[in-house]
Parts: sequence; C-alpha cells; structure tokens
Amino acid sequence: MKGNSCVAFFLYLCRELSSPYMKQVNKQSPSARHISIKHANHNNLKDISIDIPRNKLTIITGLSGSGKSTLAFDTLYAEGQRRFVESLSAYARQFLERMGKPDVESITGLPPAISIEQKSPPRNTRSTVGTATEIYDYIRALYARLGVTVCKKCGKTVKQETPDHIVQEILSNEENEKIFILFSLKPSITDVISELKRLQKLGFNRIVTGSSNEIIDINEADIPKKIHANQIGVLVDRVVVNHDRENITRLIDSIELALNAGYGRITVRNITKNTETKYSNIFECANCDIVYEVPEPRLFAFNNPKGACPYCQGLGTGLNYSESLIVPDKTLTLARNAIHPFRTPSTAAMLKSMFEMCENNHIPLHKPYKELSEQDRDWIWNGKDDYVGVLGYFRHLEEKNYKIQNKIIAAKYRELSECIHCKGSRIRTAAQCVYVHGKNIPEIINMPIDDLCPFIANLPMNDYEKKITEPIMVELVSRLKMLLDIGVGYLTVARPTQTLSGGEFQRINLAKALGSSLVGTLYILDEPSIGMHPRDTGRLIGILHKLRNLGNTIIVVEHDMEIISTADFVIDMGIGAGINGGSVVYSGAFDGLLENKDSLTAKYFTGELQINMPARRNTARNPKITITDICENNLKIPRVEIPLHCMAVVTGVSGSGKSTLVHNVLYPAITSAQGIPIADKKVGKFGTIDGYGHIAAIHMVDQTPIGRMSRSTPATYLKIFDYIRETFAQTQAARQLGLKPGFFSFNVPGGGRCETCEGEGYVDVDMQFLPDVRVLCEECNGKRYKKDALNILFRGKSIADVLDMTADEALFFFDGISKVTGKLSILNKIGLGYIKLGQSSSVISGGEAQRIKLAAHIDAANSTNNLYIFDEPTTGLHTHDIAKLLSAIQLLVDSGSSALIIEHNLHIIAAADHIIDLGPEAGNSGGMLTGCGSPAHIATLNTHTGIAIKNFLAGLAR
Repeated sequence: MKGNSCVAFFLYLCRELSSPYMKQVNKQSPSARHISIKHANHNNLKDISIDIPRNKLTIITGLSGSGKSTLAFDTLYAEGQRRFVESLSAYARQFLERMGKPDVESITGLPPAISIEQKSPPRNTRSTVGTATEIYDYIRALYARLGVTVCKKCGKTVKQETPDHIVQEILSNEENEKIFILFSLKPSITDVISELKRLQKLGFNRIVTGSSNEIIDINEADIPKKIHANQIGVLVDRVVVNHDRENITRLIDSIELALNAGYGRITVRNITKNTETKYSNIFECANCDIVYEVPEPRLFAFNNPKGACPYCQGLGTGLNYSESLIVPDKTLTLARNAIHPFRTPSTAAMLKSMFEMCENNHIPLHKPYKELSEQDRDWIWNGKDDYVGVLGYFRHLEEKNYKIQNKIIAAKYRELSECIHCKGSRIRTAAQCVYVHGKNIPEIINMPIDDLCPFIANLPMNDYEKKITEPIMVELVSRLKMLLDIGVGYLTVARPTQTLSGGEFQRINLAKALGSSLVGTLYILDEPSIGMHPRDTGRLIGILHKLRNLGNTIIVVEHDMEIISTADFVIDMGIGAGINGGSVVYSGAFDGLLENKDSLTAKYFTGELQINMPARRNTARNPKITITDICENNLKIPRVEIPLHCMAVVTGVSGSGKSTLVHNVLYPAITSAQGIPIADKKVGKFGTIDGYGHIAAIHMVDQTPIGRMSRSTPATYLKIFDYIRETFAQTQAARQLGLKPGFFSFNVPGGGRCETCEGEGYVDVDMQFLPDVRVLCEECNGKRYKKDALNILFRGKSIADVLDMTADEALFFFDGISKVTGKLSILNKIGLGYIKLGQSSSVISGGEAQRIKLAAHIDAANSTNNLYIFDEPTTGLHTHDIAKLLSAIQLLVDSGSSALIIEHNLHIIAAADHIIDLGPEAGNSGGMLTGCGSPAHIATLNTHTGIAIKNFLAGLAR
C-alpha cells in the first residue's frame, strides 16, 4: 500500500473508532472498565486472577514479601512496558532494555503504564532538582528570552547598538550642540604610525589625542612616535545637532562608516558639554570593552561546554584551598600561629611579612581569628601592600610545582568544596551577568520553591514579553506549583538529587509525571508516603485523587492507613509472606476490607491487633552523645543530646534537617573522631561533640539490597552457608572422598558446582532483539550441583535440598548444630522464617533486606555498645512487620547497643524511648530543635509532630 493510501486508511480507522457505535461498544466492553489479570504466577504469586477497576485509585497492601511489588511492578508494569517495546521495530529494540514476559496467562484492558518506584536517587553529581523535573530547562529558556546582561565591572546594561539608536540618542541633545564622531585604534596595535598611514589611504586624515578636542591633520602634523594607540581617536565627522533630514542622513552614514572602520566600536563626543559616550554594535560593554555572550538557552546550561564554568566543568565544586584546613583552630590568634602553613621555618619570611602588614593596617595580632573583621580576613588571604597573602603564597608554590615538596604542601591544604570562581552556580561568568528583574540564575535556583513560584508567576512583563514567553511560563509555573502541591516547596532548584532522601526523590518523580498531564494512563506508585510527615499525608491524597479525576488509573503499593482508607479499591495480599504469601486475601471497597476476618490489615484497622507500647522509657541515667553549635545546611541547633542504650527517634516535617543532623553531622563526626576514613562523607559544621567514647562502633543500617546478583542469597550474606558447607564436609562420605567445604560452594569453580550453568541453576539464552530467555539448566535441572555433590547426604538431604528449605524448616532440620541454628533462630525471631536459604537476593524486598542486615548485627559477637542508625526503616513494611521490626531493634538495645532512627511512622515514634523533633517547618523555616523527650512529653507540644502523636495516642486509648 502506498504512503497516501496508508494515511487515508488510518484516518478512516480513526473516524470509525470514534463513531457513536464504537463508543457504545467500548463503553460496554469489560476490558475498558477493568484491567483483567488471569492466572498470574510470577515469583511467589499463586495463580492470581483479579479485575482491577480502571480510572480508580487502587491500593495494594499486605505484609512485606507477600507479593505486592510482584503484582504491581513485575507483572502489570512489566507487561505494559514489554508490549510497548515489542510494538517497535526490531532495529529499535536492540537499543532498549529487553523485558521478559511475566508469568501470567493474560492481561487485558491494560493502558499505557508509568512506574514511579522507590529507588535511591542517582549518584550523578550533575543531576539536580531542576534538571530532574525539567524546571531548569524552562528557566534557561526564560532567561534567554527576557534576560538583560549587566556589565560585571561597571553595572551598565550590555546591548548591541544600531546606527538608528545611536542617531536617536545624538538627536536627543539640544539643538546646535557640536558633536564629534570618533573611533579608536585597537589597543593591541604597537606600530601606531603604520596604522595611521593605512587609515590615511582610506580617507581618514584627522585625529584627536586624549581628551583634547584639538583636531590634528595627519597630512601636515608630525605624530609623536611614542604615542599609545588608546590615546588616539580618529575623527570621522563633525556635526551640529539639528533635525534636518539631510543632517540625519549624514549622521547615519557617518556612524555606519565609523562602526565599520572601528571594528564595531565608536565614540560620540559632545564638544559643547565636554562629555562623550561610547557605543558598540558588538554584544559588549562599550565603557569597559568587555565582550559578553548573547543570551541563549545553551549559555545557562551547566551540562553544556558553552555554559559550564570552565574551572569546575559545571560541577559546582572543585579542589580549593580550604579555610578550615589552613586555619584549623579559629580560636587561635595570628600571633599564636592561627595560619597553619606559616608555622614552619621555611615560611618565617611570609609570617614576618604578614605581621608587618597587620601592624601597618591596625589588624590585631592577639585577637582570635574568628573575631577578625571581614576586611581583615580579606587582607590576610588576598594580601595588601608588600604582603602577597595566603593565596599568593600558594600561587607561588603552584608556579614552582616541579618541586615535589611544593606539590605535597599545596595538596595538604586543598579539599573538595564550592568552586571559588562560579560560587557553586556551575555556570560561567557571562551567564551569571544576565538578570531578569534584578535576579540572575544563581539567585533564582537557590531560592526555595516556596519563594520561587510566586516570584516567577508574578514577573511584570509588557505585552510583547508576555507573548514570547507564554508557553515557557505556562509550563514553568505549572511544574513549580506541582512541587508545592507534592510537599517539597522547601527544596531549591539547585539541590543535587544525590542529597535527596528516597521519599523526596520519589515525590520529585511524581511531580514530573503529574506535570505531563497525561490522560488514560496507568500510574503505578511505590509507597509515595515514604519520607512524608503525617502532616502532609492529606496533601498527597489530594494529588492522587486529582490524578485519578483526570481519567487515569492509579495503583499504589502502600501501608499508610490514612491513604488506604481513601482508596476506591483495595487489594490485600497475604496471608503471610514469601512462600506463605502470593494470594489475594481481599479485593474490593475499603468498607468490605474491615469485615474480612482473614486480613491482617483489617485487624489493625479494627483494633483487634495493635502494636503494644512499652510500659516504661529507658533514658533515665543513660550516657549521652552531646553535639553543640550545629549549623550545617539549615540547622540552627545550639545543643542536642542523644541518649544511648535506648531507642531514640529523630523526627520532624520533610526538609526540617533530620538527614543533615544524622548523616552529615553525627555519623561522619563520630567516624572521623574514631579515626575511620569515610571517602564520600564530609563532616558538617558543628562546635563540639562529646560522649562518643561510650560507643565501640557506629553502623548505618539501610534498605539497600543485600546483593544484586542471583548468586547472592540470605544464607551466603549471613554466613549460614559457611557452617552448612562445613557440616556436609564433615559427613563420613565427604571425609572418605577428601571433600572440603569449598567443594559444596556454588560460587567456586572446579568443585561440586555444575559447570554448565556455573552454579546458577539457570542458563540465559541471548535472543538478540528479543528478551533473553532463562531456562533450567539441562545438566543439573536447576539443582546448581553435580551428581557427585548431590550424592553427599546429611540426615537424608543433599546440599541442594537444604538451599530449598525455608529458615524455619532449616532450624528444625539442623537441630543440635548450634553454629547453624544460632543464626537461623534470629531470622525466626524477626519474622523472616519463611525466606528460603537459597533464594536470590535480587527478589528480596527492601523491608526484608533491612531485617536481614539487622539479623547480621544481632548475631555479631561484638554487638555490645554499638550505635545503629536506621533511616526510615518502615519503608515497605506492613504494620504487622513494624511490630517485628520493633522487637528486633529491642533485641539490639537489650544486648547493650543503641538505636537512632530517622522516622515519620507514628508507631515507631510512639514506641521510642526518646524523641528529637526538628522543625517547626522545612528549609529555611526549619532546622531548629522544637522538642525532645518522651512521646508523652512531645504530645504536649504545639508542633506538627506533637499534634500527630497526641492524636495517635488518643486513638490507641480508644
């Protein structure tokens, strides 16, 4: 079929599908009303068949590991993406991620799907909130259209002058005033006489020198040989101001001639008033002769060579000489060697020169460095009189860096910090000189979105400016308002995404998806409430309902009770987790869930089950870690105490400074004080820290996967498999054959593992542009081992049989072998007895991964007097799982260790021994200690956390 015929057929098909008859057919079609899943068996799903209503808000809940994410992401989203990819050509599919077909018989009524998963923010240092949401792209376009360049030296507006504009300014003078039209020689010209002779041949015979208005005819007068090029002005014309047409024509011709001969630069001198004005048709400051870049979107892009700061390459940071390294103790005076590099005999001359400068300029030598004025510090660093300054000393070292000792000294006082050239803005100077109503891009992107949105929305513009920026403003304001609605207005556009919490990053992605204004789309979200204070939950519910009302289908994997109660449709997975899960316990309206007798979720809603609060709080005589004068980022805390040997919780609204306090100050401060290097952590600003000697070590327990490869299993991570292999190596059959424990490892080549699949149990078959096909290994039939290894039995079971056991089954099987059962019993205590020992770590949920890490720490021999830090440990956890998590944390505390938890979940907060509440708001309005003490005390405070705890405890009492 020819091209035109294809188009005609497509238009005909569109008309037919949009006809009233077809609309009625679609309206009556079940697939148009539901997403119908038939016989899903992916991972632990047990032959699930379910109809999910379209254009509704559906919540999938259930225990951690019950199959929620498998149903939502690995089945629904994976099938949607697979269908999209397979609709493309074979050539295009080569460049896209190839997704396998989920184990499901059929899925009908599936609309285009967008997934917003709970992922860690990217580690790319070039990614910011602005680039992730595309807001920065619109800001760049706005500045390219409205921006006015201001000279960095004189502060005047930079523009390209036209002859007509220059004529209008000349005519604005009073009538009959005398005007000289001049152009200057290039300052780079060294042979002035030769240049004048060249100009003489072009017809320019008259010049003026300096500020003198005396005209010199170069045909008659002798030009001094030592005269400099910038002292000469070549006279193009002398005119008298009047508005005659002939005079105006003459002015235009003379100005055009001067611009051409003067390389775009001319000077108009008013002889009557003895003033002169410089003009240029180049984009430069005519007064300062500084050429600027014409504003365009690329000029403001720090990921483009045209706009990136040439010194830091658009990263905003670089290796700079650090004041904290050069002046490590700011309480010292200059006389007591506050300047560290000047303490050696080799720098005695520099020290003497600095002292002389200080005496001459009345800088006190016996005053602490931190009390010196800004001007005094500036002279110490940049120099004055004969003193070259601290930076001048280091420049001298750099000039002689062929000496190895100079390189060593210079490197000793440098650290990665804000670029001193672009001040962290990432863009070059020319871009920083462009302003929109008094603000340049560095000022704009460092404003909290709470302030930026009204500033952008209320920009005063004339009709022409409104017309050329209308499409930009609509998108920009819409995206900024979406970030406000999603509850992250305290962030700035310049905030690097790698510094965001997981919850903040997910909400950023959610705002980006909402900004696309799609209709008829399936949105699948993974716990959007994570990292969100209870105060903001209502705002999130409003956004989900707004997205639904646009005509979209929303599926949310969620545990928050308030969000579940607002759902149109609820799917409760269970009954248990792992092999005990994978079934639909209930599906339907929320009211029906409350009547279901088998649902754990319903039992927590009705109060049949609840998390018991501790009878007493354990903080009376505990040792404490005390930190003073914390001022990192938005923190403004004079003093905070963190009690040990108990469960302490740091809470507060999103953006109040919780992560900064724990991750940027406490954790790096203690590790550095203990002499442990941390490459990716910089110690935040604080005064003193005391009490860290009470702890032996500090550990960060997060929800990062315990292993990303299929070879990683819970048994290998917890070292259980080491003892199991030893047990098999000690059997009589193994000893007779001389088999060592390594023989029973599926990771060691040349042993008992199957070499066909290399111990994987599966073989991946490359299908080129189709998804890889994973099939059972024909040699071992998925057992991972050769027959020689499988023939070695312990209590009638092979090594492969043991890997297929759950932790509970293995605990019974290895009864009497304490090395194995000791670790397995911990898994049982923290509610992970259902996990198979040989289960791949890649299919373990975040909540399960965190509890497995917790099990490793509980089992550690040196777990006493340790401080364990948890960041949002309830992520991915059902209320029933939270009860198990609290029990596991209590095991750590009972063993003599301490737990510090960043959390918003009210069950964890109410169960804490001690609460540190930050606020009162986010960003610049936060960072203060609004309360500390027991939950009962915090509930008496009129803070967001206090009100939430008060209501929560009142609900428990009922």
